[in-house]
Amino acid sequence: MNRSSIDLWVGIFVALGLGAILFLSLRVGNLLTTTNQEGYRIEASFANIGGLKVRAPVKSAGVTVGRVDRIRLDPTTYEAVVTMTVSREYQFTRDTIASILTSGLLGEVYIGLDAGGDTQMLADGARITKTQSAVVIEKLISQFLFDKAQSGGGK
Repeated sequence: MNRSSIDLWVGIFVALGLGAILFLSLRVGNLLTTTNQEGYRIEASFANIGGLKVRAPVKSAGVTVGRVDRIRLDPTTYEAVVTMTVSREYQFTRDTIASILTSGLLGEVYIGLDAGGDTQMLADGARITKTQSAVVIEKLISQFLFDKAQSGGGK
């Protein structure tokens, strides 16, 4: 093999490697989605959304059923209002519970939907009233340490 053909093959492998790194970066950042954005929009209010971001997945039973479209702060209640699009093939009941969850200790933050037993379904533009905010580990640790300091100081 001469020098020019070796250089050509090295260049091809470098280009493939850079393409793979770009593809993985887009997938990890949720900038490249494989789900169809056709669906109905629903809203939910949370006291704390933790690290939830726009384009984060909406899952039910581990299956991605939609994506987060918009996050805004309600100026009257000072709660985060999350707008999400759920695929039309998945229908959820009116008493569905929306929770902000994390995959593993440092994994992705997503919204989990747990369907209830109501007979009426959520329609386009509906609002989920039963929500569970994100668990912030730093807050739990500080509460634990504060409680320990209080109980140790009183003895």
